[in-house]
Amino acid sequence: MAKSFVGPFIVTFAIALFVLLMQILWLYLDDIAGKGLSFFLIMELLAYKCVGLVPLALPLALLISSVMVLGNLAEHYELSSFKSAGVSLLRVMRMLIIFGAISAGVSYLCSDYIIPAANLQFGARMYDIQQKKPTLNMEPGVFNEDFNQFTIRLGDRGDDGRRIEDVLIYDHTKANVGELSQITASNGEMYTSDNGDFFIMRLYDGHQYIEQRPSGREGRSAPFMRTSFDTYTKVFDLSEFQLEVHATSLFSTNRSMLSTWQLREGVDSIATDIAVRKQGLSNHLLAYLPQLPRDTITYRVQQNDPLAFAGADTSLVVEVETTEADSMELLEAAYRPLHAAPRPEERGYTSDSVRHRFLRERQAELETRRAARFAEARRHPLVVGASPWHGVRSLLDSLPKSDHSRIYNRARSSIRSVTAQAQSTLRLLPGIEESRVKHVYDMHMKYSMAVVCIIFVFIGAPMGAIVRKGGFGYPILVSIIFFVIFIILTIFCRKLAESFVVSGVFAGWLPCLILFPISLWITYSAMNDAKLVDTDRAKNALRRARDSKQVAALRRRIAKS
Repeated sequence: MAKSFVGPFIVTFAIALFVLLMQILWLYLDDIAGKGLSFFLIMELLAYKCVGLVPLALPLALLISSVMVLGNLAEHYELSSFKSAGVSLLRVMRMLIIFGAISAGVSYLCSDYIIPAANLQFGARMYDIQQKKPTLNMEPGVFNEDFNQFTIRLGDRGDDGRRIEDVLIYDHTKANVGELSQITASNGEMYTSDNGDFFIMRLYDGHQYIEQRPSGREGRSAPFMRTSFDTYTKVFDLSEFQLEVHATSLFSTNRSMLSTWQLREGVDSIATDIAVRKQGLSNHLLAYLPQLPRDTITYRVQQNDPLAFAGADTSLVVEVETTEADSMELLEAAYRPLHAAPRPEERGYTSDSVRHRFLRERQAELETRRAARFAEARRHPLVVGASPWHGVRSLLDSLPKSDHSRIYNRARSSIRSVTAQAQSTLRLLPGIEESRVKHVYDMHMKYSMAVVCIIFVFIGAPMGAIVRKGGFGYPILVSIIFFVIFIILTIFCRKLAESFVVSGVFAGWLPCLILFPISLWITYSAMNDAKLVDTDRAKNALRRARDSKQVAALRRRIAKS
């Protein structure tokens, strides 16, 4: 079984990898064509992309090869001989199951360690290629705009590629100040420098025309300048046509370039970002409703936070009950400068074990200041005049009429501020949540793509026993059907996760959850010698229907007689 399986597996894996690679290559063909890339650079890009397609090609190769091997055994009645000797189908499949388990491990290791590095290099190289200009191409009778702010047209070009005639150059380097320049020459030559860094055009017997924008108070036109030359040399920099190499760290945060532990950290970071934005919206209301409790949970430690110390738990929340004490003492505590508080070293807190006590004291001090401000706000005329409460109109009647307009304007401004903050948060949160779902989905798809290798063994091998055909005919047809179903389920589940219909975890495992019962049913059917299309039941049903009609007709004849 091992010998008969390895050959078809290697061949089908190579074919699947080639087909998937050609499908992906069409997406980047426009970016690669015409850039003058070397053969080795193109092979490097293909190698990076091939590594990324291994987890997708392994299940397809396992599916096709297992159908081929078991179909070949069933076609030559070798599988029937095994069953006659008392060997079960699962024992025949044992070597294929081992291959599937090994392929699952290889798929996961490749997805978690090799593919992130390969995608990082591929993304960086493709960005360099996309930024590179196409190869310089000077064709006669065509306006060339490859050089920045220059347009060149050649009337004719010699067979040696060096001699040129009827040259026209438009210079727009000073167009922003209203100066246009045009150079014409009857003939000349063009070539590159020895190191290939510069493109040189040496022109003979030509003219240069310069036209300037009218300037001055009265808008007097500047003189039109015409210059004749016997020899004119124009040097162009070719650095913009060279392939620049950017740092790969610029692309290291993309999801396809992260391993599972990095995706897990990304999910935690995004969840923290969502919590911070919700906390910001909640605490924004305190500027208008100071009676609300403040959310004091610290999700991220800031470097300039006076409460953040090494080893200190900055998420500690201390509830402090305050009463209405002496107003002067509370006001003094409320408006004391924050930087005037002594640091832990000044209070004698030198060890990490007592820093928590300092944090509690400092938190209690901040809560005391908050309570003092709250006590001061309660003595405000707006609050005092609202007792007993008879509505906004009674509160306004307690104030001078000259202040009504100002209060209404401030209320409208506060409502607009709170509404704008809430709408901004509502606009940003769905995008952040979608990014978190994508991270979760990609993380679990690494596991799902490994598990599906084993599931496809339990689909392909029994289907080969049922089809009873070897070679590349029926096996490929059957395999493609199941593989297309898997791809459709994968795309459909991704859309469901991005639409927040299901969670990212469930969406990542849903294709396996759907295919696993199908694999069990196909394996059970193959163990019971099921056929691909069971026509016996249909024939028996038709025979019973025909017999029942004949019996009914005979009964009618007997009844008439």
